[in-house]
Amino acid sequence: MNPSRIVRSAACTIDGNGTKVSLKSGYSNAKEALELTKVRFTERNATSLKLHHEAVKSLPGGNTRSLLHTAPFPVFLKKGEEYQVYSEDGHTYTDFVGEMTAGLFGHSQPLLTQTLISTIQDVGMNLGGTTEFEARYAALLCARFSLDLIRFTNSGTEANLHAINGAKRFTGKRKVVVFTGGYHGGCFSFPEDHPAENCVDLDEWIIAEYNDIEDTKRKIEDSDDVAAVLVEGMQGAGPCIVGTHEFLHQIQESAKKVGAVFILDEVMTSRLSEGGLQKLEGLQPDITTMGKYLGGGITFGAFGGKKEIMQIYDPRVGGTLAHSGTFNNNTLGMVAGYVGMSQIYTPKVAREFNATGDRLRAELEKISQGTKMTVTGRGTIIGIHFLKDGKKDLKSYRERKDEFDLKDLFWFEMMEDGFWISKRGSIALILGTPWEELERFVGCVNQFLKRHAALVKI
Repeated sequence: MNPSRIVRSAACTIDGNGTKVSLKSGYSNAKEALELTKVRFTERNATSLKLHHEAVKSLPGGNTRSLLHTAPFPVFLKKGEEYQVYSEDGHTYTDFVGEMTAGLFGHSQPLLTQTLISTIQDVGMNLGGTTEFEARYAALLCARFSLDLIRFTNSGTEANLHAINGAKRFTGKRKVVVFTGGYHGGCFSFPEDHPAENCVDLDEWIIAEYNDIEDTKRKIEDSDDVAAVLVEGMQGAGPCIVGTHEFLHQIQESAKKVGAVFILDEVMTSRLSEGGLQKLEGLQPDITTMGKYLGGGITFGAFGGKKEIMQIYDPRVGGTLAHSGTFNNNTLGMVAGYVGMSQIYTPKVAREFNATGDRLRAELEKISQGTKMTVTGRGTIIGIHFLKDGKKDLKSYRERKDEFDLKDLFWFEMMEDGFWISKRGSIALILGTPWEELERFVGCVNQFLKRHAALVKI
């Protein structure tokens, strides 16, 4: 038995070596169960705790990426291989974080690994000039996602920034309609009725209700200064709150009516089919923003769409916008991205992979009936929630009445079972994860619900 995994019963908790860790006859509430789990977490991750104490001496909070901070301290990872990651404490995890959808190809895909090595050896890492690799990859992405022209960036955040700026220049207007619960990068998030404190251009946003057709129509059509409407077809930070077909098409219709640029943020969702979520929903956005896995594991972003808008960035024409970025066309991302999309994540593979994700989500939905656990998502991107009312059809973050102690308890115990999941409950599957391991996850979730039946019952 893997010593990194914990075996539990109603009366006691036993680690993989058969050692009794604690004795417990039951829990009166989730907080009580959570506190015991935190004790086990600290005992199992002593090396990570030591490394965390060192990290806080030079990094605010001990990290350089806020999402990765977890209380009481984060687990430190040592390496990744295929669909698994290994911690500094000697534990093995099936990786369901999937680098927030960017890790689609896993940690050691052989073809990508060889491509990166040969590119470093034969081409170089960053040449400081135009290469055939960027044009080749641009042509592939334009064909795959029905784009006239495309520009590369270093991240999805940058892709959205330049798409917005281009829309403002193209229309001559300033306001941008976004949606409650939306996240479009490190400086574009809208968790409430106002932008987050670190959001740029604080006075230029109009915030509409996600999945509210009437409010959306009113907010877009009643202003005479809307340059763009920016939306995720599925809100990643939800996690995984899905936009309805009617809602997304209303955005497209209203944006067209007022001459605003319809920007579809597919930074996460482009992996949901061979042509992204827009293909699944029959959408025709003016501009699409992308990133994550499309760099083949290298930092990457892109925005592209209609020729008349994208020409705003054509340096051959006077008065156009500048678009800089030292690593926009770095050789590693251009080559790895091209190989990943042309030889690995082919249209057929994309369809089959997302069908597997739908199958997993259906199994999780089945076992969650009658409990506070709710499962959302599409294809290989899944969200797991624990809600006070157990509402199964989440349309917006406002409907999400979280049971935070249960959510945290689930995260800690799934780690004990050998699954690496983001604490907010989002899962991004990695290509090549065996179905047997996904079945094991369903079994562990089912045992969690049974083990804490009194706590998860609606």
